Amino acid sequence: MEYRFLGGSGLQVPVLSFGTATFGGGNDFFKAWGSTQVEEAKRLIEICLDAGVNLFDTADIYSDGLAEEVLGNAIAGKQRDQYLLSTKTTFTFGKSPNNQGSSRFHILRQIEGSLKRLKTDYIDIYHMHGFDGVTPVEETLRTLDDLVQSGKVRYLAASNFSGWHLMKSLGISEKYGWNKYVAHQVYYSLANREYEWELMPLGLDQKVGAIVWSPLSAGRLGGKYGRNKPIPKDSRVSQGGSPVPEMVLNEEVFYNTIDALQEIAEETGKSVAQVALNWLLQRPTVSSIIVGARNEKQLKENLGAIGWNLSSDQVKKLDAVSVVPPIYPYWHQWQNKTLNPTPDFYRNA
Repeated sequence: MEYRFLGGSGLQVPVLSFGTATFGGGNDFFKAWGSTQVEEAKRLIEICLDAGVNLFDTADIYSDGLAEEVLGNAIAGKQRDQYLLSTKTTFTFGKSPNNQGSSRFHILRQIEGSLKRLKTDYIDIYHMHGFDGVTPVEETLRTLDDLVQSGKVRYLAASNFSGWHLMKSLGISEKYGWNKYVAHQVYYSLANREYEWELMPLGLDQKVGAIVWSPLSAGRLGGKYGRNKPIPKDSRVSQGGSPVPEMVLNEEVFYNTIDALQEIAEETGKSVAQVALNWLLQRPTVSSIIVGARNEKQLKENLGAIGWNLSSDQVKKLDAVSVVPPIYPYWHQWQNKTLNPTPDFYRNA
C-alpha cells in the first residue's frame, strides 16, 4: 500500500480508503446502496487492513447513523492506532430545526453521537459534509478548533465546498490562528473533471489534499456500461438512487472515455474500474480515493488498482478523451496560459 500526506498535514493516509455508505441500509435511499451488517463488515475490514487500507470513511447521515454504528461494532476490539476514522456532519439529522447545518449547536450534538456510535474517543478526520451558508463561518470554525483542542478530533476537512467557500474558511482560520481544513472530500472522476477547474489549483496553492468520493461515478465507470451497453433507465444510477444522478457532462464524451478505458484495460490486463481508479491516483492533490464495496469480490477488484501505474501515453489518452469545454470564467482565463495555466500544467506540480 502507498501512503501519502493528507494535504499539508503530517498525517499519512492510504491512497485507497474504504467507504461505508453501504453499511446498515437503514432507509430506502441507502438500502439501494447496500445493507452490509456487522459480520460481513468485519470481513471487509479485515481484507482492508490486510491490504494496508486503514482509513475508513463514514458520515452521521448514512442510514441515519446506522452505518457509523455498524462500523463501530465491526472494528471494536482492534488497536485504535492501527486504523483511521473519518466521519462527517452538516446535513439534516432529526426533525428539530437545529438538527442541521454547521452551527455550534449541531456540530457539538453530532460529534458526541458519532463518537458513541463509532465506539471511540476521537475522530481522526472530521468533515463538514457541505457548506452552511446561513451559519457564520467564524462560528463553525471556532467550534471545530475547540474540538481539536479538546482531543475529540485530530484533523479537519471540508466536503463539497466551492472554491470561495473553502478559501474564505481557510482565510478566517488563519486570521484567528485556528486549525485549518487540511483536506477536501470531493467528487472527481473521468466522467466529470470539474474539480480541476478551480478546486485543484486551490488545493495545490493552499496544501489541501483531495479525498475523492465516487471515483467510478456511481458505477458508471465500473465496466458494466458502454456505447453498446447503455445505462438502463430503471437502474439506480438513472433513477436518482445515486449520489451523482446527473453528473456526466456530455454523453458522447462519456462513451469515448469508456471506449478508451476498455482499450487500455485490454492493453494492461486490468479491469475498466482499475484503470479508472489508477488514472485518479496520478492526479495532483489526490491524497486518497474512497472505494466502496457490497461484497468481497468488489473490494478485492478495487484493491487491484494499486501496485502499478498507467503509462504516460495511456494517461494522456484518457486526459484527451474525457476533457470538456470549461465554463466561464475558466475558458476566458485559460486563453492566457502563461498567467492562468490549464489543468494539464498541474500534472507535474
